[in-house]
Amino acid sequence: MVQEQAASSQVELEEFAATPEDAGVDELEALRAERDELRDKFMRALADAENSRKRAERDRKEAEMYGGTRLARDLLPVYDNLNRALQAIPEESRAASAALIEGVELTLKELTNVMARHGVKAISPAVGDTFDPQLHQAMFEAPVPGTKAGQIIQVATEGFMLHDRLLRPAQVGVSSNTAE
Repeated sequence: MVQEQAASSQVELEEFAATPEDAGVDELEALRAERDELRDKFMRALADAENSRKRAERDRKEAEMYGGTRLARDLLPVYDNLNRALQAIPEESRAASAALIEGVELTLKELTNVMARHGVKAISPAVGDTFDPQLHQAMFEAPVPGTKAGQIIQVATEGFMLHDRLLRPAQVGVSSNTAE
């Protein structure tokens, strides 16, 4: 019996001696795993913060450049009406209405300057230019002698760009085919 107790004590002593070492290794591995997990979470949070900062900066720049889009679109009919007013004045009335014409021209010029300061530029196609669906809107097609298919034959209204975005396409008439 003494031998059994001694053997049992020896086994317990060996288990006790082995357990702290194994427990230390297991605890060390658990701490390493936790460290790696926390490092991964930290790196993800850091990347998310950087992405948010970049997105906010991009949104701020976009709002600065394109924030006035609605106002610019609302001003385009004013520009068109001032142009129409100048074109509607008959030649024989121009001398008598010189001061009025000059006032409308100055107003139109000031409106154009203000729009240009804010990045709004006119798209002014000419008769004979090639139709570009990215910049022009075809209002009608007609076969016109002496033209090629896709050539602009009439300009109804100018188009406008806000920086690199289209505000309004130029409205044009387009030749449908070569008429001989």
